[in-house]
Amino acid sequence: MDPLLLITNADAGTNDAENVEKALAVLREATDVEVCSTSNQGELDGVLHRRGGRRVVVVGGDGSLHAVVAALHRRQELPGTVLGLIPLGTGNDFARGTDIPLDPEEAARLVVRGQVRPVDLIVDCVGEVVVNNVHIGVGAEASRKADKWKKRLGRVGYGIGAAMASVNPPFVRLRVEVDGEVVARFDQPVLQVALGNGPNVGGGTELNPEADPEDGKIDVMVSFAVGPLARFGYGFGLSKGEHHERDDVRYLRGSTVSVSGQAFYCSADGELYGPERNRTWHVEKGAFSMVLPR
Repeated sequence: MDPLLLITNADAGTNDAENVEKALAVLREATDVEVCSTSNQGELDGVLHRRGGRRVVVVGGDGSLHAVVAALHRRQELPGTVLGLIPLGTGNDFARGTDIPLDPEEAARLVVRGQVRPVDLIVDCVGEVVVNNVHIGVGAEASRKADKWKKRLGRVGYGIGAAMASVNPPFVRLRVEVDGEVVARFDQPVLQVALGNGPNVGGGTELNPEADPEDGKIDVMVSFAVGPLARFGYGFGLSKGEHHERDDVRYLRGSTVSVSGQAFYCSADGELYGPERNRTWHVEKGAFSMVLPR
């Protein structure tokens, strides 16, 4: 097996350090492993600059995976890199959507024995990447509300943020186009727009239930459930993964998605940015390779 470069978060706690050691014990039985801890983009670029042809194993959650993929994409080195993942984040949504084990030792065994497969990437008009999911509206507001609670309570923070956002959800008037087809117009307020490369957000909620990061398409979900009863029904359907079947929801697939209109925030792989007035995303099929379950 090729040697590995294991990238960890320098700010990880004691429990994560113990889990890293468990994963390392498995990996080092199979090959040579160099461990590098990074805490900012400059350190990450320095580590990647000297990786050679080694496979890169990311230790962390969706944010850590996003940071490494974004750095490799920026360096134009993504197509020639094989990535593995030891999911030690709060939500681990990309891992959940691709059946990567959440146990560190099992995830390490997958890195050793799994299958290298091409994985899609969503890229926007300014070159920013989305590995798993980007959403606008009530979901992004929930992420904003949940941010401080996640630091204190972990995954429970997602639920608190969602509850706070549901009290006074943001309704935005947007124009949404998927491969040139107008899906939403300014005259109808929108509760949520979600673009999925993977299905899960918020620690396991299937926001784009049918998304597959290997199918070369972006799954797009647009919810028009703005009334009180409609929002309740949408939330109930979301808890069961059936919200996309509602009459006030559009669910479709495409290669290019454009959103414009009132100022909106985006939550991309858990990272918030905005306010925006317009943004366009496209899918890059098989943009990089990952070790996934066979």
